[in-house]
Parts: sequence; structure tokens; C-alpha cells
Amino acid sequence: MTRLAMLGIWVGCLISGAVASVWMLAAIVAGSRRGWRLAKAFDRLANAATGGADTETISSRANRARSEGRRWGCVLCRLLDRIDKNHCRKSSGI
Repeated sequence: MTRLAMLGIWVGCLISGAVASVWMLAAIVAGSRRGWRLAKAFDRLANAATGGADTETISSRANRARSEGRRWGCVLCRLLDRIDKNHCRKSSGI
């Protein structure tokens, strides 16, 4: 793929991210489940951006890292588990 085409895709992604952020805020205000779906999509995007699979959430990846004894997974899961008990274990495979 040419650089120019990738640049066009990048601009499209920026616009999509802005639109999704607005929709997410509207969903939160309205109490719609769409907000959670968008949050999960952003979670997967962040995971892909940091070298993980685009089909997996950061929590799931952190759970695997924790089971392998990797420090970042242990720290992140400890933090997430304070917010939502057993969050990383519940997110495994998602």
C-alpha cells in the first residue's frame, strides 16, 4: 500500500475516533449500552497500538502477562482488580 493511501486511512481513523468519542459520550449520558461497546473497541485499539492483537482487550493481555510473571501485567491487573474485583481473570480471552 502506498504512503499516500495510508495517510488517507490515517485521516479517516482520526475522524472515526472523534466521531466514536462523541457517540460514546452521548451513550453514557443516555445510559445506552453502546457506550460499553465503544469502550471495548477503544480498549482493543489501545491494545493493538501497544503491540497486542486487535481482537484482544488490554485486560486479557495483562492477565496472560501476569500468569507469565511479567511485571507490567501484575501491576495493571492489581490496579484493575481494585476497580472491578477479578477484572483480569473475567476478561481472559476477550
